[in-house]
Amino acid sequence: MKAQSQRFVSRITRDTLALILAGGRGSRLKQLTMWRAKPAVPFGGKFRIIDFPLSNCINSGIRQVGVLTQYKAHSLIQHIQRGWGFLRGEFGEFIELLPAQQRIETSWYEGTADAVYQNLDIIRDHAPGYVLILAGDHIYKMDYGDMIAYHVESGADMTVGCLEVGLDTARSFGVMAVDVDGRVHRFAEKPDQPEPMPGNPDRALASMGIYVFNTQFLFEQLIKDADTPGSNRDFGKDIIPAAIERYRVMAYPFRDTQTGSQAYWRDVGTIDAYWESNLELIGVTPELNLYDMDWPIWTYQEQLPPAKFVFDDADRRGMAVDSMVSGGCIISGATVRHSLLFSNVVVNSYAEIQDSVVLPNVEVGRYCRITRAVIDKGCRIPEGTVIGEDPQEDARRFYVSPGGVVVVTPEMLGTGARYVR
Repeated sequence: MKAQSQRFVSRITRDTLALILAGGRGSRLKQLTMWRAKPAVPFGGKFRIIDFPLSNCINSGIRQVGVLTQYKAHSLIQHIQRGWGFLRGEFGEFIELLPAQQRIETSWYEGTADAVYQNLDIIRDHAPGYVLILAGDHIYKMDYGDMIAYHVESGADMTVGCLEVGLDTARSFGVMAVDVDGRVHRFAEKPDQPEPMPGNPDRALASMGIYVFNTQFLFEQLIKDADTPGSNRDFGKDIIPAAIERYRVMAYPFRDTQTGSQAYWRDVGTIDAYWESNLELIGVTPELNLYDMDWPIWTYQEQLPPAKFVFDDADRRGMAVDSMVSGGCIISGATVRHSLLFSNVVVNSYAEIQDSVVLPNVEVGRYCRITRAVIDKGCRIPEGTVIGEDPQEDARRFYVSPGGVVVVTPEMLGTGARYVR
């Protein structure tokens, strides 16, 4: 019976087209998205955020993927071209880049629904049985095959992936009211009073921004929405509320398949959330296991030498403790504690880094002290610089988040405007 179920999931995933919405600016990430779209922001030591939904697709058996881009997409496009070109077109596999190009309208993408609507002709050409809509800016592992199978077996026209969250947290999401069978009867975008789940008054079902559609139903809803004056052209604000009135819309709770509990999912859309989610990975047994060979996260693999730690004097010892250090890094007589270093980071003698996230191609000068910071790609930290110890001084030179995390970019260091990919 299990093998039969696996064959069923394999058949429907082969008949699914995934569309990843990756055009968002991510303005809450402040200067980290000055020159790149949010899905292109580095994460986890060697990845970019877009690698997580892309890897989920590949690991789920979905080999037909479109990535919809818009805001400052060059680094995102470059990353996908370099790292995701291994699919074979002759087998019907592809990852297509779908930039905003005014195919139907004479404007840029005006909302999540409009982004898909403007590519209807491309979707028709691929002729999938199902369309999976994904956000390109969240960190999680998910087998989309299980959700699509649930969608088919429940006879749904549309299925919404959802998280179980506390009522206070739910105010920041689209919240679904469901019956005991999981059918959605009401939907509210960021409500002041979220409606709790059946039998669980302390928690609500929040939309993950993941949707499965029967293809023809998706076409009908997008065309109708495009013809509706005053629409926001948005799945959460327009498509879902309109659909639940007349059609079968189901909620799919995202749970850990082994424990049945809420599965790992992070919105890294603020500096504090981004910093915290990166440093979570350093833990002994983090919720997100990057060392899981059964569900690998794929990415562009730059060819680099191993990390190197040099000097072993009492006051000049190259070392990293409770940290993750990527390839190409050189820790030269410096100390790194509870931090995550991306590739090609050089930390020079007598410098100290603690509780920080350092993006690629950074050089930290001698005698620097860096605490609770995010150092953007390409920074050259001058000798003797102190970051993260004096909030007023940090705020004068850099950006300081509400949680006290200091963001440093090349522009802030006075090196002039730089295009940081």
